[in-house]
Amino acid sequence: MDDRNLCWLALHLLFRGPSAAARRVLERFSSVTDVFRGQRADFEDLRLERATVEAIVAGQAVAGASRELEKISRKAYTLLTLEDPGYPGYLREIFDPPFVLYCEGDAETLRNPAVAVVGARRPTPYGRAVAEKLADDLAGRGCVIASGLAIGIDACAHRGALRKGRTVAVLGSGLDVMYPRENRALAREIAGRGAVVTEFPLGTPPLAENFPVRNRIISGLSLGLVVVEATWRSGSLISAKLALSQDREVMAVPGNVTSELSFGPNGLIRDGAKLVASWEDVAEALPSPWRENLLARRDEKEENMQASLSREERRLVSELPLDAALAIDELAEKTGLPVSVLLALLLGLELKGAVVQHPGKQFQRRM
Repeated sequence: MDDRNLCWLALHLLFRGPSAAARRVLERFSSVTDVFRGQRADFEDLRLERATVEAIVAGQAVAGASRELEKISRKAYTLLTLEDPGYPGYLREIFDPPFVLYCEGDAETLRNPAVAVVGARRPTPYGRAVAEKLADDLAGRGCVIASGLAIGIDACAHRGALRKGRTVAVLGSGLDVMYPRENRALAREIAGRGAVVTEFPLGTPPLAENFPVRNRIISGLSLGLVVVEATWRSGSLISAKLALSQDREVMAVPGNVTSELSFGPNGLIRDGAKLVASWEDVAEALPSPWRENLLARRDEKEENMQASLSREERRLVSELPLDAALAIDELAEKTGLPVSVLLALLLGLELKGAVVQHPGKQFQRRM
């Protein structure tokens, strides 16, 4: 790592990200390396704590960054700094881009603008199905899906994207403090086929105040953000506000007006967010050339899926609801097929990604 990148890491660790104090320092000096060549007198009138100035001029900040870099290297993580050519271009454009990004997985994934899919931590079967299908449909056509690795809609979006494409998970903790625990296996899968990123240093716990800060990265990486189920107090609405402030397209999936989980997306739609009922709605809201690139592949994925299903499988899929799960005995009564035959067909449909199984032998359509 060259001196400039080491200095960006030192600045990030010293000021805990792009704070107002850090911006004042960068405005005073012509480059980030000049910051760490400065003398005490150069920091006068910047309203910095004495310990901060001492850490800069005495070399403590750079030494701390060197130790952090050694840990990063041992973990085989990638560090991207604000001036790195591989740093995500869309993220660099926001008001307060992180000075550094810690990355596990393929950092090249971050160079492709994404669509963010976020929502409730305790979604309904309808919300889960819609999030997975949207992510699957978009990722299968080459769009990267960004989300926050939380349980619920975030995890559904990641899983949907992984079936046919790539996804990025943005953490509110250090890369070595994977949170939530339930999604550690999912995080490993994402790192193997996409990227897991954070601006928080190694060892940072998942503190509550980290997640609103994290959300600006999810929206900043993305061309647009889709909210799927959220209460009025949901962090997903914070993400939507951040997306608006970053001049990103905000979209929402409508829901049942009597459900608390629909208050967030329905309210966003009322206030001008684009209503999303399919992946085409998302694609049409994106800027050129991504809109045209996605829509040009309109029929490709659906045709491939339909061609892979037998007549019996297509009939069974048509009997399954998209917005709820159906118990195996109800399905047997509805179709007239023996349970043993149904289970064999459903297993094949699960493997093809057309059906999802819930606890208690309940099944739901994905397509």
